[in-house]
Amino acid sequence: MTATRGTPAMRSYPPSAIRARSGATALRDTLTLMSLPVLAALALPAAFAGGGTRRWFGGRAEGQRAEAQAAKDAAAAAFYELDTAQRDLRISIETITAVDDSPAARRAVTDFEALGQRIDEVSRRYIQAVDAHDLDRDDLEAATASQARAELTSAKDELIRVKQELDRFGTSLGPLLGKAETQLARLAPAVERARQALLAASNALDAVREQGLRADDLAGRLAALSPELTRLNQGAGQHGAAQTLERAERVQREAGAIRAEAERLPEKAAEIDHRLVSLRTRAQALTTRAGQVDPVLSELRRRFAAACWQDLQHVPEQATQNVGQAEQKLREAQTARDAQRWPDAASLLATVRALLNATDEAVSAAGDRLTRLNAVQKDPQTEIERTRFAIRDAQRLAMTGRTTPDPRHARPLDDAVARLERAIGTLEGRHPDYWHFLTETDAVRQAAARVVAQIREELGGH
Repeated sequence: MTATRGTPAMRSYPPSAIRARSGATALRDTLTLMSLPVLAALALPAAFAGGGTRRWFGGRAEGQRAEAQAAKDAAAAAFYELDTAQRDLRISIETITAVDDSPAARRAVTDFEALGQRIDEVSRRYIQAVDAHDLDRDDLEAATASQARAELTSAKDELIRVKQELDRFGTSLGPLLGKAETQLARLAPAVERARQALLAASNALDAVREQGLRADDLAGRLAALSPELTRLNQGAGQHGAAQTLERAERVQREAGAIRAEAERLPEKAAEIDHRLVSLRTRAQALTTRAGQVDPVLSELRRRFAAACWQDLQHVPEQATQNVGQAEQKLREAQTARDAQRWPDAASLLATVRALLNATDEAVSAAGDRLTRLNAVQKDPQTEIERTRFAIRDAQRLAMTGRTTPDPRHARPLDDAVARLERAIGTLEGRHPDYWHFLTETDAVRQAAARVVAQIREELGGH
């Protein structure tokens, strides 16, 4: 039979103890008339004599129970602190791994897992120590309480030691964690900038549509960014911080480009309209000028040797073909512009411009040829003196600061003099080739100019 907590257990007494108990009852009847204080005084020694050993042992057990309970509370506090530290450090590890895949980060994860196993081990011993002893039992023995206190104290000490290891490990993560937190601090603003860039691009497209411009290609490019926005909204936890940051910056750039092109679209449309009008006018003007080439060629044939004009024979026909092709491309460009196919329209207009430029050069070449041939026929000496001056200027520069010229400079200049003399010789005869003379004097002046450039480059180097 068990006793209540703090009361000595009832036990069976032998017959002699029962007889002694009967005598005590008779004595109590004899002393009935005695005062209560006297009875209390007599009862106190009797209480100690009858159960004093059991009550003394119970008081010692209570002291051991209190010490064991204190050890249990201290171990629980240590366990709680270790668990909290582990949870906090796990957040730090997750922060690092979200943005860092370096060997140092992977090593930190491995070390944290090893610490986790150590924590599991000491936590299991702590829980076993708690479960092994019921400190609330009424019949707890002092020895049992003492054993419980020792086991719980040992568990607490192990928990504290592992907590210290965990703290040291957390301190070593400082550089990695700081770098990761810096990158994460950039992440949210970058994602927000990407969202704002997408919104601005969408608004810009709406604005140009209100002006009657479809901008279908830009709308397609913007729609292609929609999956990227979805991934940004899913966050770094799913896709990784580094990838999310790179994606946010790329989306911002592409959306910004779409917005810029959309805002430029009205200006581009106006520019294409202007170029259509301008190139049509130029094509019409070239048609008129091309019609004037035949009279020029006729005069060249009549007054100069065949070598002076044979290379221009194809100009009228080529000019007509080029202008015809340009007008066809202009019609195609107008169709592309009406369909708002801006890249096609711009490409076609570039082709038109190239055709008209080639035609302009060919038509101008015929007129320029007649002008130059007229001038040299009238006064070839002006061309000769101009060329000789270029040679003498180069020769003076070659002799500056020298008594004899450098062969690298003298040789090409001597060749230029000889070439000029040969060109002058071609002017003799009934039908001189003035065009050959002009091309030769041009070549001589270019040779002299190359020597001058070489000398100045060398002087600049010194």
